[in-house]
Amino acid sequence: MKAGAKIASFYWHAFRSMQTGRTLWLIIIIKLIIIFGFLKMVLYPDLLHSRFDTDAQRAAYVLDNITQSLENINNKDGL
Repeated sequence: MKAGAKIASFYWHAFRSMQTGRTLWLIIIIKLIIIFGFLKMVLYPDLLHSRFDTDAQRAAYVLDNITQSLENINNKDGL
């Protein structure tokens, strides 16, 4: 049996035999989903949809920013 399979088997059997741990993991997962969902809504608004009307405008904006970033990196490296 390979090391990865042994580790997976160990965790599989450990989680299957848990009683309280299973409930605790469920609570942790629910809390993480709520926290990250809230943070995404509050801290990371969809700026592309609020600033541009069409997909073509959004694509052009992203392409310009990516190529400018690459140019800046290349200029710093002396390429």
